[in-house]
This record gives sequence, C-alpha cells and structure tokens, in this order.
Amino acid sequence: MPHHSRREAREAAALQNDASDVSRRKSRGKRGRTTWLIVGIVLIVLLLAACWVGFRALTVKNELEDSQQLISDLQEGADVSATIEALGGHAESAASAASDPVWAVLEWVPFAGDNLRAVRLAAQSLDVLVNDVAKPVLGAADGQLIPELLSVAQAQSERVGKLADETAAVQKSPALIGLVKDGVIQVADVTAAAAPAMELLPTLLGADGPRNYLLVFQNNAESLALGGSAASQTIVHVDNGQISMGAQGNSGGYKNGTAVDVEVPQSATDLYTSYLVDHINTSMSRPDFPTAAQIMRAWWQRDIAPDQIDGVISIDPLALSRILVATGPIELPTGDTLSSDNAVSLLLNEVYKRWDSYKHPELVDGFFAAAAGAVFDKVATGSFNIKDMVWAISESASQGSILVWSDEAAVTEAIAGSRVSGILPTDNVDSTTVGVFFNNSNGSKIDYYTETAVSAGAVCEADNATFRVDASISLPISQQQADDLPRYVQSMTYGTTFRDWIFVYGPPGTTLVDATVNGEKASVMARDIDDLGRPVVGFEAWFDPGQQVSVNATFTGQGEFGPLAVQTNPMIRGAAPVVTDGCAN
Repeated sequence: MPHHSRREAREAAALQNDASDVSRRKSRGKRGRTTWLIVGIVLIVLLLAACWVGFRALTVKNELEDSQQLISDLQEGADVSATIEALGGHAESAASAASDPVWAVLEWVPFAGDNLRAVRLAAQSLDVLVNDVAKPVLGAADGQLIPELLSVAQAQSERVGKLADETAAVQKSPALIGLVKDGVIQVADVTAAAAPAMELLPTLLGADGPRNYLLVFQNNAESLALGGSAASQTIVHVDNGQISMGAQGNSGGYKNGTAVDVEVPQSATDLYTSYLVDHINTSMSRPDFPTAAQIMRAWWQRDIAPDQIDGVISIDPLALSRILVATGPIELPTGDTLSSDNAVSLLLNEVYKRWDSYKHPELVDGFFAAAAGAVFDKVATGSFNIKDMVWAISESASQGSILVWSDEAAVTEAIAGSRVSGILPTDNVDSTTVGVFFNNSNGSKIDYYTETAVSAGAVCEADNATFRVDASISLPISQQQADDLPRYVQSMTYGTTFRDWIFVYGPPGTTLVDATVNGEKASVMARDIDDLGRPVVGFEAWFDPGQQVSVNATFTGQGEFGPLAVQTNPMIRGAAPVVTDGCAN
C-alpha cells in the first residue's frame, strides 16, 4: 500500500474515534442531565409533600389544641351539649386533615413516620369517640338512652377496638417526640378503657339474648368489709337494651340459719364464722366480692326464685347520693323527696325513727323498695345529666360503693385490677396494698354515727420492708343520745354497748410480726391465718358512747414492693386513709 494511503487510513480511523468519543460524551451528558432531572423532580415532590403534610399537621395541631381546651372546659362544668358539638367539629377537622393520602405515604419515613402515625391515630380516635359515640348517645330521645347506647356500641365496637390496638402499639415507639408522646398516651388511655366496654356492652345489654342481674343494696349503717349488710335485693332484667325491674327480696324472705351451698375456703370460715354463708345480711363480711356475689346468687336462687343470674351488682346509699346529683331530686310514693343531700340520712337513719323495724319490718322494707324503684325508673329512662352520672359512677366505683361480678371471663378480664371488681390485689407490683375492714358484729345500725380512721406506713432497710397499720373506731355521741336511739339502731344484744371486728390484711408475701390494741375491751381474736393470699389479723373491739378503740398490726417482708396504698370500707364517716411510704423511690 502506498505511503499516503496508509496515512489517509490512519487519519480516517482517528476521525472515526473522535466522533465516537463525542457521541459517548453526548450520551453520558444526556444521561447525567436526565438523572439530575429525576433527582430534582423527586426532591421537589418530597419538598412539596413535606410542605403539604406540614400544612396539614399545623391544621391538626390547631384543631387538637382547640379540642383539648374544650375538654378542659367540659371538665370544669361547661354545657355538655354545646361543648360536645363544638368538640365534634374540631375532631372531625383534625381527623380529616390527618387522613390525607400524602400523609399516609410519609408515615413510612423513618422517625418522622411514627410521629405522623401517632398524630393521625389520636385525631381519628377523638373523632370516633366524639362524633360517632358521644354525640349520638347525648342526642338520644327521652327514654331511648340505653337502646341508643346499645346501637352505638354495636356499630362502633370493632372500629374503637382497632384504634385502641393501633394507638397502644404506636405509643411504644422510641421515635415519638415529647409533645406527640404525651398526647398519644392520653388518647391511648381513653381508647384502652373504651374498647372493652364497647365490646362488652351489647352482651351486657341483652343483644345476644335476655339477661338477669341481681342488684344488691348494701346498708353502710351496719358496716361490713364490702360496704354493709345486704339489706335488700332485686332482679334487673335486660333484653336488647330494654331494662325492667323484677322481683324484690329482703332479709325476711330468706331461710337464715341454713347455709347456702357455696364452697368457701376454710380461712374465710375461720375469720368470719359460718355466718358468712348461713345469714344473708353478713354475706358481705369477707373483702372479696366474687365470694359475696356467689353467696348472694345462691341465696336468691334457693329461697326467692330459681332465676338465671348472669351477674351481681352491689350499690350503697353513698353511691346513690352521688347518682342523685345526676338525676336531681326524686319524688317517692311516700311523699318524701329523695335528693343527694338527704339520701344517706333518710335511708340509713331517719327511716328507723319513723317505724320500728322489729314490729313493722314490712314498712321499712317497703320504703327501701319504693326508693330503689323510683331511682331505677329515673336511671333506666336516661333522665339524668350524663356528665354528672359518669362522675357518680366512676367516683363510687373507685370508693368501693359500686361492685360488679360476673362469671363471664370477658367481664372478669375487663374489670380486673379495678376497685369495682371487689378483689384485693394479689401482688405488690403496681401497689403494695394493705386492707383494713370494720365489721359490725352486733346487729346494730350504729355505723351511721361511728367514725373510723386508718393510717399505714412503710420503712425499708436493706432487703427488708416493714409495714405498720393503725386503725381506730369511735362513737362520738353521749350516753343520753345513745339511749334515745331507736331500739333497732342500738345493738341487737348489748343495747348501747357495741362490738366491732376489725380485720387487717397485710401485703402479699409478708408475715405478721406484731398486733396490739389500745382499749380496755379490745383483744386479738384471730392471727396466723392466711386469707386471699395475705396474712390476716382480726381484732375484737368493744366500745360505749364517747369511747374510741385503736388497734395496730405490723408486717415484714422481703422483695420488691410497689407504692403503699390502703383499701378499707366505704364508711359513712370514715376519714381518708393516711399513707406514709418510706420505701418510695
């Protein structure tokens, strides 16, 4: 090949290579520009999404803050209907803003996502509880409150349960910031309480078939561990949201002296004698409502009627006085006006001044029945202030003035750990609870006048904890005043000398190491007995008008102990327990 031809070939190849390089550089540049364009678009979209969700989050924040203010107003006495209406608007707006599809996508972003999810669940929970639960119930027509409550529970139970589960899960996220965490915990507490109630209500209100509940009225003037003597009873029939009162019973209708067929542990008999099961009025002696409820059910089914009884509910006049705050005064067939101011004195004292219960027990029983029926009619028709009723029920339940038992596992689980179950705590994890119970053992109604006081203290040294419990009972009336009392109020056997049995239950896992008394006629009558998984000491205290008897017990133990607490009878004139916890961290 000629020299110039080879040179021309090399030049042509070089030109071709240069063209390829230019083409490759153009291609890489085009791809680079495309990549950056995509990245730019994604960043713009994310920025717009963040701005959009930020705007929505601001809306949610403002609506929830307004809602929180309205809830505070409601707690301070604002008009319920108007406040709930306004609250519903804010709740709906917050839930709508947080239910945006862009919001849902960003819930998958690490850290921020959990906070967005928590805010959404809080807003949706508030929306459902206010607009789908509270407003329909508050708007129920006269006499239709219970049926409307049943309808709402059936419609919203599953939704509330789902929100409760999701809220409980998200509150555990370590990514939640302080403000969000505090808010979602508050909402989670509400939904956690509402969900099981919504689930149980249809069954309890007879949606799955008629149900019977035995309603027991306790008399605090004759104090016993769970409240007082089981003065009277009635059957409450519930069928698909419709409630009616059935047969009524009183102590005169039972075969006292013949024990009912209910198995109780030997420790219960050792402490409370056979009277626990062979006299109906003393069924409430042991501080364990499941025991009392099963005994009461057995009494009714044996001596009154063989009704199917699905649960037992106990209430006392202290609770009734609170309920009357919600219903307002009620006119009785006797011409009396029963109110929150006079319920306790009228039912637990004045009635015995009107009629001699030894001569005319039917008149006293009839008065109790009339009062119970009048209050029941008012409550069953929904003629009451809902906010005040919620307070009355919750306060009474927390004080032991309302107790509930059912042999249904779901009901037992729902009320487990709460005072309304009437069960002493079985461990010291959440609290180290000591129990002090005053049991009237003289058949009188003197506890309208007696005053009681309880204090408890804890001291921890190294691995040992010591718990000291002090209790006292006094009768601050004169001998002349005691002489003037109706015979039925005085001691059945001893006139104006009275006897009380005081039982002190130590914390689980401890041992009784000392028990002393301060009074001429006081003594230790039972010790070295374990009942309900606790060491127990029983005292017998005799007292006359103007006297006071004090007792104390000391327990020791090793291990972990929660905050010290005291549980005692709902007494008419009982001072609030005083607790000194030297073991608290």
